Amino acid sequence: MFDFLPDQPAYQFPDLINVAYVTLWAFFLASVIAVTHRLTYRGDQYPNQFFQALVLGSVVTAMVMLAIGDSLARGLGVFGAMAIIRFRTRIEDPRNVLFLFAALSSGLAVGVYGFTISLVGTVIFCLGAVSLYFSPFRTFVHSHQLVIGGNSAVDKKKIESILKDYTYESKLSGSGSDSEDGFRLEYSLSLKGEKDELVRALAAVDGVKQAKVRPLEFQING
Repeated sequence: MFDFLPDQPAYQFPDLINVAYVTLWAFFLASVIAVTHRLTYRGDQYPNQFFQALVLGSVVTAMVMLAIGDSLARGLGVFGAMAIIRFRTRIEDPRNVLFLFAALSSGLAVGVYGFTISLVGTVIFCLGAVSLYFSPFRTFVHSHQLVIGGNSAVDKKKIESILKDYTYESKLSGSGSDSEDGFRLEYSLSLKGEKDELVRALAAVDGVKQAKVRPLEFQING
């Protein structure tokens, strides 16, 4: 009775020990990639949720590959299910995209038992990221916006000098005039310390009437 509902599937899943071994490998390699991303991050506010996404995403990818195995039907089914899900999180920084892809790729390689590929690829990727971190091509995350208001008597070179002392990097993102004798400057920047220290230093400049620092909306940049 009920022979059309078999207790076991027609295909063979990996053993429990193999599943545990694969998922632990995926977790370890993704953790190495995530720690590398954290150590080479240049910004004042690190996105902890992105760190978790790197690690857990690799584990999920490994589980999916174990479930698919060598079945084309299961593979198409997984891709069809993923197509239904809409991911609305924007990742604007290409560097973050590459780190996420590296973590997912390590999980994918481990999921098809490509341990050598995943290990060697992870090591080379992390070494490359660290070497670029100490090169002139390193990048900074502009997670804050600075708005300065004042009159025409302000020494703008003094403002630039203060920004060099209190930020890793700053970029003028906008400028304009508030009145006949006033101006407004907007900078995107990466802070070295507390924002209040920068505000106090700018407020001490003659002609500066207003200085505000506010965080930019987070879009997984870094």
